[in-house]
Amino acid sequence: EPRSTWCCWAWTLVIVVMNFLVFFINLLLMLVIFTIVLLPTIVVVYFGFQCHSRVLHSTARYCRTILDDNSSSALIILGFVIMSPLIVVAMATYCSLARRLRLFMCFQPCSRAVYKGVKWRWYEEGGLCGCARGCNTQVKAWV
Repeated sequence: EPRSTWCCWAWTLVIVVMNFLVFFINLLLMLVIFTIVLLPTIVVVYFGFQCHSRVLHSTARYCRTILDDNSSSALIILGFVIMSPLIVVAMATYCSLARRLRLFMCFQPCSRAVYKGVKWRWYEEGGLCGCARGCNTQVKAWV
């Protein structure tokens, strides 16, 4: 049966807030994974730019003794070259983890707020986001 207007608005607000929380959890997970996987690139490019004479030209000891302009340029180029495969690895890691945790199944449609007695998707699938039920072996995903 349809809900009253105020009840429908209240449930819509609850669903929207829950979807935003799921979105921010996904965003935070993606940020953490990308930061960890891309850390070597970040470090190499940082030291390359820090020690190059035309960019920052730091007076640190390692910039004066180890890294000259040629080696700083090589670090910058190396950092940008290894960035592409590491982005692919980070995205594959995130997609695999999101699929395993079924994070995208946590999003609820706003149509759930219109009618009373409609079961929540996560409830039907065995717990919050379907994590309690075993993984379906028939589902295949290409990354």
